Amino acid sequence: MTETKARAGEALSPALQPALPPGAEVKTALEGFLNAVKGFQAEVKQELQHQKERLTMLDRKQMTFGRPALATSAEVEVPHKKAFAAYLRSGDDDGLRGLVLDGKAMSTAVAADGGYLVDPQTADTIRSMLTSTSSLRALANVVQVEATSFDVLIDRSEVGSGWATETGAQAETGTPTIERISIKLHELSAMPKASQRLLDDSAFDVEGWLAGKIATRFIRAEAAAFINGDGVDKPKGILLPAKVANASWAWGSLGYIPTGAAADFATTNASDCIVNLVYALGADYRANGAFIMNSKTAGAVRKMKDADGRFMWGDSLQAGEPARLMGYPVLICEDMPDVGANTYPIAFGDFTAGYTVAERPDLRILRDPFSAKPNVLFYANKRVGGDITDYAAIKLLKVAVS
Repeated sequence: MTETKARAGEALSPALQPALPPGAEVKTALEGFLNAVKGFQAEVKQELQHQKERLTMLDRKQMTFGRPALATSAEVEVPHKKAFAAYLRSGDDDGLRGLVLDGKAMSTAVAADGGYLVDPQTADTIRSMLTSTSSLRALANVVQVEATSFDVLIDRSEVGSGWATETGAQAETGTPTIERISIKLHELSAMPKASQRLLDDSAFDVEGWLAGKIATRFIRAEAAAFINGDGVDKPKGILLPAKVANASWAWGSLGYIPTGAAADFATTNASDCIVNLVYALGADYRANGAFIMNSKTAGAVRKMKDADGRFMWGDSLQAGEPARLMGYPVLICEDMPDVGANTYPIAFGDFTAGYTVAERPDLRILRDPFSAKPNVLFYANKRVGGDITDYAAIKLLKVAVS
């Protein structure tokens, strides 16, 4: 009876069970763990095989129906940029002919008189370089037009008003005076050149090089015209209108404040003319006022002090910010005249209200590989105009006794 129960293992206590050899329990546990891992590996392999079969069937379906493969990367360059780069490097204009561009006045890339539109990215680069330079454009009101001129309507007077009672008769008030100023657009051109060997170099950034060259030449031409332009095939500058003493100012002329000396600033209280110039401008314009002068004049003004011995000039305390004179920003424009007898070296005013620059948004390039061999000329042209639109918004400093 006892032997039977012992063989069945039913009634034996743990103490009476036969002892296992050392390490047998660990071996048994490891064998069980390895068997479980092998089973899991088999299940994973089976699932991967099923996934592989599904992908194979999907590929066969795509090949059967002729579906195009999905692109691994998006097309970065727009068609016009590729075609324009090919035109600049080798003169191949097949890609530009008949190419339709987005935007007004850009229905075709081919100009009637020759040349092709610059790609939008390069045009934006040139435009940003023009705006960020020391030119009146940085302060003026810049508008883009599609016509050959731009008309500005100026309200020269205030609308009449008066006090009235509920029962009393109301008197008729005056009407404002409106004046139309037409800004004509003139052609501005630049002609940079490069060697054909340089253009053939694939590592050469021809678009960036062209944008820099065009912007540099446009900056010089615009800066001079916006200050001293006579309106003949170029914009009208801020120094073109007649100048009168500020006490006698009338519409159509610019008022000036004298320095108090015949050929320089006054020897005593030299800064008084700067103070008078600032407060000769109306308060509504003075809130957005700025100075314009060249570097030589700025060097003389920088030394001026007030009655308490403090410098009136304040250097910029932050990168990108202009220096300030009496709290107003100073734009250094080298086309302003030097200090001399009967000159106007400093202008102060709200140039956003006082001067308007009108331009067409398109910029055209014509490639000329023949006129300057072995170099290639790039003839770039655009249309731009400028004129004073509010004579009350600008005041000048004249080097004179009175």
